[in-house]
Amino acid sequence: MADNQFSLAIIVVTYNSAQEIGPCLESIVGHTDPFPTTITVVDNASTDGTAGLVRDGWPGVQLIASPTNVGFSRANNLGIRATRGDYVLLLNPDTVAPPGAIQTLVRGLAAQPDAAIAGARLLSPTGFPELSWGEPIGPWNELRRKVFSSLYYRKIRRIVRKVDKLSRQARVVAWVSGACMVIRRADLEAVGLLDERYFMYTEDVDLCVAMKQRGRTVLYVAGAEVLHYRGRSAGRNPETDRLYRKSQVAYYEKHLPRWSWLLRGYLKVTGKSVAD
Repeated sequence: MADNQFSLAIIVVTYNSAQEIGPCLESIVGHTDPFPTTITVVDNASTDGTAGLVRDGWPGVQLIASPTNVGFSRANNLGIRATRGDYVLLLNPDTVAPPGAIQTLVRGLAAQPDAAIAGARLLSPTGFPELSWGEPIGPWNELRRKVFSSLYYRKIRRIVRKVDKLSRQARVVAWVSGACMVIRRADLEAVGLLDERYFMYTEDVDLCVAMKQRGRTVLYVAGAEVLHYRGRSAGRNPETDRLYRKSQVAYYEKHLPRWSWLLRGYLKVTGKSVAD
């Protein structure tokens, strides 16, 4: 199918993202040809003027201003339901897409009929690749990833070289990061969109699991490189750690119920409350 025969809907969820949303939109507005594209920003009741910046500075961008912070999953679902693109790109506001990156990502997915989702190679502002893909969530995989990530972010040379090599290999993976993730709408609707029990975090992994349960695959498209100014808005939210733990518990209760009681016990003993 020719590129201009299918359409793209880009959804960006913001929360106090006034510092990031401008560069993000500048990198995508008018830069997705030949795909017919709509761009929708769903603002989660920001208090820093994010919605006003979008409304005044980007009249061609659809703005959905939620009166309350409904969380990442539900906000994305609001945007998805308000659009009609054949492909849906979920994009964080703290990302910047260099020329051609979005097209490479969409074409990577379009070329694989058995795939439902594709994720980009995310790079830090200094050019280091993120661990934006991974193995299924579980106790042992999480432990291995935590150790591996710690060594990587400490810039242990052998580990840095290994991550760089892996990040350049396009392949089928268990999950990709929702910071820049493109999904076939038909598959997205078949699984009921994002699971709204996840307020923030883990919803991307859960969505990939849902696709795999339908016999679909998840792709990591190494040629689509996107800059990710990771955690800027999250770093301004004092609830970030608690929200992550709450989503982690929700994931275990849904997919790994035999382990969920142990996770809850561990969090209680270590004082990492997940209570509202």
